Amino acid sequence: MVVGTAAGGVATLEAQHRKLLASGPRALSPMTLPAFLPNMAAGQLALELGATGPALQTSTACASGATAIITAALLLRAGVCDVAVAGGTDAMVTPLCASAFAKLGALSRREDGPGGASRPFDRDRDGFVLGEGCGVLVLERTAHAAARTARPLAFLAGSGATGDAHHATAPHPGGAGLRAATALALAGAGRTPGEVDHINAHGTSTALNDAVEATAIRELYGTGLQNPTVTSAKGVLGHTMGAAGAIEAALTVLTVVRGTVPPTAGFTAPDAATAGIDLVHGAARPQRVRLAVSHSLGFGGHNTVLAFTAA
Repeated sequence: MVVGTAAGGVATLEAQHRKLLASGPRALSPMTLPAFLPNMAAGQLALELGATGPALQTSTACASGATAIITAALLLRAGVCDVAVAGGTDAMVTPLCASAFAKLGALSRREDGPGGASRPFDRDRDGFVLGEGCGVLVLERTAHAAARTARPLAFLAGSGATGDAHHATAPHPGGAGLRAATALALAGAGRTPGEVDHINAHGTSTALNDAVEATAIRELYGTGLQNPTVTSAKGVLGHTMGAAGAIEAALTVLTVVRGTVPPTAGFTAPDAATAGIDLVHGAARPQRVRLAVSHSLGFGGHNTVLAFTAA
């Protein structure tokens, strides 16, 4: 079990802290610690499934779910296990987290129309909308899956992880870390940028992230007609923090399997910083996807890229 989370059970911690301040320590639940400790997502999942192998938690901010998938793949390749359940989860729609993100200027201010507040890569983007959820994938060694005649949905062909070493919250302005992580993922897959059919972008709807990500995509793939299609799920799902990388990995796998690229909600037109990428919007687009990559970026300069190929 490898589960990523950015913050653990923040809602529990906030609620119990309010009880402590209002009524003293006797008012606290004895389950306070097990309910908010970040590792307990992996621990509870292991309990539920009766899994006795390693139960690990990863934390790389909004890249945590993708980091969990990379960690699980490393365990499989090392022969530590045959099957790994890997993903991410977070529950950060709380007064403290919302206020903190607002103070950073990261949240959209569109209170009158929340359905269109998150606008990845759009010229009028002004921040993300907080979301909650989880995403979990089952990874298995190829030989082990074949022995039990299991049919894979897709292959995790490569992965890359880098650090910007640039700023606590802002991405590297040239997208150098994201481009390096992509190069590692494609090298692991034995592929080149010209073979990438689709990108599931991090696409947070913030001014900086989307501009940097679009720059990195243009630098890697150019601006020709045969560029990979790009989409971001955050216009629909909001930003699910540590869960985002795993949820979007699952969506990328579904794109490969179904041959359909979902549209980017909230997008109407690019600005100068986000122009030049083939962003799918308005309606889903049928496409044969043989190789797709999923981007995840996080505070602290974390960059992770997962490369999936058709089974």
